[in-house]
Amino acid sequence: MTPAPFPIPTPRWRAMAPADLPAVLRVAAEVHPGYPERDEVFAERLALHPGGCLVLEGDGDPLGYCISHPWRGEPPALDTLLGALPPRPDTWYLHDVALLPAARGLGAPAALLACLRERAAAAGLLALALTAVNDSAPYWRRQGFEVVPASDAKQREKLLSYGPDARRMVSPVASAAPA
Repeated sequence: MTPAPFPIPTPRWRAMAPADLPAVLRVAAEVHPGYPERDEVFAERLALHPGGCLVLEGDGDPLGYCISHPWRGEPPALDTLLGALPPRPDTWYLHDVALLPAARGLGAPAALLACLRERAAAAGLLALALTAVNDSAPYWRRQGFEVVPASDAKQREKLLSYGPDARRMVSPVASAAPA
């Protein structure tokens, strides 16, 4: 008799709470050591837009997180406090997505993007945007994002705060990842 295969767990994203911030900061330090941000940046994003801050549940501590929010224009520089969200956003900006190795291969990014596309559409926003780092642009292209070149020196400088391989990428909200 052949044993039944182990079920593959479905990733479950849930709302981030202030009590999650210490665990989220530990994940950030492990996954993005080259992109440090002050604790205040995470806390501010959560306070400004809790609907865009999610945690990937694991057994005990989170396996990953997403910090995102409505935005307009060029993405903010790394480790920058926003003060407020723009009054008339047109984009849902994925500020940070981090997954521990144990969360990889579970379909968590696809589930996350579906959730964020729904939230962006409900808010009347036209696109999702992100800054791809660590040579991840090819991965994000497979998820339906395209590179948008910086249009001037100021924008290029801001993008460089994320590193020399950073790419600004955008995907229409109505778009789904290619099969």
